[in-house]
Amino acid sequence: MAKRVPEGPPPAPVVQRLRLQYAKRGRLRFTSSRDFQRALERAIRRAQIPIAFSAGFHPHPRISYANAAATGTASEAEFFELALQRECDPEQVRVALDEALPEGLDIVRVVVAGAGSLADGLQASSWKLEFEGVASGELARAVLRLMQQERVEVTRMMKSGPRTFDVRSAIRHADVQGAQLLMTLEHTTPAVRPDDVLTALRQAAAFEPQRSPLVTRLEQGVLDQDAQLLDPLAARD
Repeated sequence: MAKRVPEGPPPAPVVQRLRLQYAKRGRLRFTSSRDFQRALERAIRRAQIPIAFSAGFHPHPRISYANAAATGTASEAEFFELALQRECDPEQVRVALDEALPEGLDIVRVVVAGAGSLADGLQASSWKLEFEGVASGELARAVLRLMQQERVEVTRMMKSGPRTFDVRSAIRHADVQGAQLLMTLEHTTPAVRPDDVLTALRQAAAFEPQRSPLVTRLEQGVLDQDAQLLDPLAARD
């Protein structure tokens, strides 16, 4: 039997790769990863970005996503990469895509991709959790008790079933400012999420706020020895 081959010419080669940072703000924080992917593909068509396509019988746009925040989480630091058929000015791409996307899905920055993978530059995230109706002293005591522990395990339901893992080791920094918790979480396997930290606070310090906090990812980046985040889109040797 003859081997089937796709009809038509092969896809155009990739000439340029761009890395983009975007934000999920306001009501658009409830956008799921799949919702954003559909919105982005529509925006790429409207903005006439010369996106490259995969080969095969069902070509799809060459877009790479990395470490998306959970639905319901606001973020100032989400990232993806585009493969293009021709070179484009990064700022023009930023403006065109930002105008084509709904308000609240905002393109913050576009740079030409450097060496290495985008995911390699996303080693940790900084987060802000804003609590209502919680006294700062209560929050500070709970966080201190958690940070004094060597290990705090939580159990979360995964696609493959329940899994128990340590939360404390992923918390590289934690600071309470009023009714806000600012923390840096290292990207571990499985990934420790802010809701896992809330579970750990309940277990370690009996901290149970009446309302869930507003959660915002502030940054992602390369984690240095002082638990500071370095820009994942910056050129590196």
